[in-house]
Amino acid sequence: MQEECGVAGISFKENSNNAAASLYCALFALQHRGQESAGISIYDGTTTRTKKGMGLVPQAFRKNDINELSSAVGIGHVRYSTTGDSSIENAQPLVINYKDGILSLAHNGNLVNSQELRSGLEAEQRIFHSDSDTEVIAQLFIKELSKKDIISSIKEMVRMLVGSYAILMLIGDRVIAFRDPLGIKPLCIGKLEGGYIIASESCAIDVVGGTCIRDVKPGELVILKNGAMEARQLYNSKHSAHCIFEHIYFARADSILDSKLTYQSRIRVGETLYDEHPVNADIAFPVPDSGTTFAIGYAHRSGIQYLEGLIKNRYSGRTFIMPGQNMREAAVRLKLNTIKQNIKGKSVVIVDDSIVRGTTSRRIVDMVRAAGAREVHVRIGSPPIIAPCYLGINMPTRHELIASDKTIRTIEALINADSLRYISLEGLIKSIGIPAEDFCTGCFTGVYPVEIPGEQCTRAQLKITEF
Repeated sequence: MQEECGVAGISFKENSNNAAASLYCALFALQHRGQESAGISIYDGTTTRTKKGMGLVPQAFRKNDINELSSAVGIGHVRYSTTGDSSIENAQPLVINYKDGILSLAHNGNLVNSQELRSGLEAEQRIFHSDSDTEVIAQLFIKELSKKDIISSIKEMVRMLVGSYAILMLIGDRVIAFRDPLGIKPLCIGKLEGGYIIASESCAIDVVGGTCIRDVKPGELVILKNGAMEARQLYNSKHSAHCIFEHIYFARADSILDSKLTYQSRIRVGETLYDEHPVNADIAFPVPDSGTTFAIGYAHRSGIQYLEGLIKNRYSGRTFIMPGQNMREAAVRLKLNTIKQNIKGKSVVIVDDSIVRGTTSRRIVDMVRAAGAREVHVRIGSPPIIAPCYLGINMPTRHELIASDKTIRTIEALINADSLRYISLEGLIKSIGIPAEDFCTGCFTGVYPVEIPGEQCTRAQLKITEF
């Protein structure tokens, strides 16, 4: 499975020059959303200037890059590829020169119909310089902009896009943000001293001293200019389709997503997990860090002692987003080690957020058994993942997903656990506190909120109307 991306955009009043420094900090806070490349675009009053590079945020920018990007306005991006190879050509923000100026664009999400749209644009002799769906969005926008104003161009472009997108554009001294009509990908607005920030998660607002004021509404357009904000609703939908995996795994626990504090949601998930699947055990501990908050909730509700059994090497990265199975398996050995004195002779509960292929879970269970555990019970804070994601999380194929064609009892045996239990979908949704019809749960059900060739689609979210 591959991570998605993070975006941030800032506009201060004209006398400020701190946009790039604030964006650097915001991107650092969003580093968990993408570790492949990072970039910042600013407008210096005359032209748009961009710096981007491969690797983590501190690796992508040289010492003097931020000082050289002095400006009151800009956008930034951290990336892990969903569509497009891992290369500097696909690093964002994507910058395109067009007749009337320069467009810089940062995108979190994934288009289902990107190849179809690209073929149509290529037939019109439009030249592409990358293989990402972000450039498809940029080319479509520029095509419409040759005939319409900015807002009308975005409105027309949205009619053609199928998939998920939280997009920031920098056009001159304006940051323009919009979220797909189903609100699949997160995007929120923060107030700063002398300006505003828009970011994928509220943790990026917190780190620059801002106050999160609200989410960008599904189908909403927001414009930042000279430290001021205006918003316009472009499209309405009866229901949203928020990515449920954001609440389970992707978002930082201190972020507020769709008005819900992720930490509290995950605590409740852990409590519900115990209510649905209790077990007699001596200690409960997480697979750090993604299972930590679930495990706290599980231990709190059960009365089982919370005690660390696994310690994470903080410098090993996230195996979930590492390309290549060999790299992922090697990373497990580098990433985790057991505390044998806490485990030996005890019945333990290991709490994690999900099971994807099952190879990592098997290695962890085997490590815990080797440390002397008497029994190993595994509890998972999400339902079984049975289907791929087409909307921004580049999950494995059905063939690679362990739960797609295997029963829970079979998986239990394959990961060498004494017992394995998952939270129910109903329990998960109730714990988060958002209505079921406002989530995308395609990875758990195989039913998606948009039309995807060869897949089932729920019709409820497709009723999108112009505002």
